[in-house]
Amino acid sequence: MKTRILVVEDEAPVLQGLVDLLAAKGYDVVSAATGPEGLAKAGAARPDLILLDVMLPGISGYDILRKLRAQGADMPVVMLTAKGAEIDKVLAFELGVDDYVTKPFSILELLGRIQAVLRRTQRPAGHRPAAAALVLGDVEVDFGRLEVRRRGRPVALSHRAFTLLGALAAAEGQIVSRDLLIDTIWGPGQVINYRTIDNLVVKLRQAIEADPRSPRHLLTVHGAEYRLVP
Repeated sequence: MKTRILVVEDEAPVLQGLVDLLAAKGYDVVSAATGPEGLAKAGAARPDLILLDVMLPGISGYDILRKLRAQGADMPVVMLTAKGAEIDKVLAFELGVDDYVTKPFSILELLGRIQAVLRRTQRPAGHRPAAAALVLGDVEVDFGRLEVRRRGRPVALSHRAFTLLGALAAAEGQIVSRDLLIDTIWGPGQVINYRTIDNLVVKLRQAIEADPRSPRHLLTVHGAEYRLVP
C-alpha cells in the first residue's frame, strides 16, 4: 500500500498544488479544506502523515492537533503556516507536531521534511493507526472502518451522510452551521441548497436515532444549525 498523506489546507490553489505534487511523487493523497473536515478525515482515512495548516475554517490546526493527540492518534503531523514567530512554533511542538514549515516554503524542502519525518517515525507505508469510535445510544460508529452498527448489525450509510456524521462528531458537541457542513461535504464555493443538507440530516437521523422524529443525538439548533450529542 502507498503511504497516505492527508493535506488540510483552506487556500484552494495551495491545496490543489500540494495534492498534485504529492500524487506525482507516488503518495496516496486525501484532502480537506476545513477544520471539521480535516479532523473527520484524520479518523476516517487513517493517514500515515498529515500536512496541517493552522488557520482553518471551523477548527484551527492547533485544535485539530490537540484533539488528535488527546484521542491517542500518533500519526506524524507536519504543520504548514504563515505564522513564523517562535512562540507559535513552541506551541505547535508542545501540542505534538513533528515538524513545522513556514509559508512560503520550498517544494524540495517540504518533500525532504516529509521524507525525514516518515523515516524518523518509522511508520511502514500503508500502516493505518487505530480509528476513533463514537457511541450514540445503541449505535456504534467506527470511523476507521467507515462502519455504523446498531446492536451489532450493520447500518447502511451513504458516503456524504458519513462525512456529515464525521464533521458533527469532530465539533464535539458544538453547534455547526449548514454553510460549514456544505463546505465540508461538497467543498468550499459549491452552491448547495440548504434543503439538501436538511434531507441528508433526515437520512442520518433514520440511521442513528431510535426515534428520528424525536432525536436525542442529532439536534437542530435555531432552525439552521446542527449539533451532535453523544
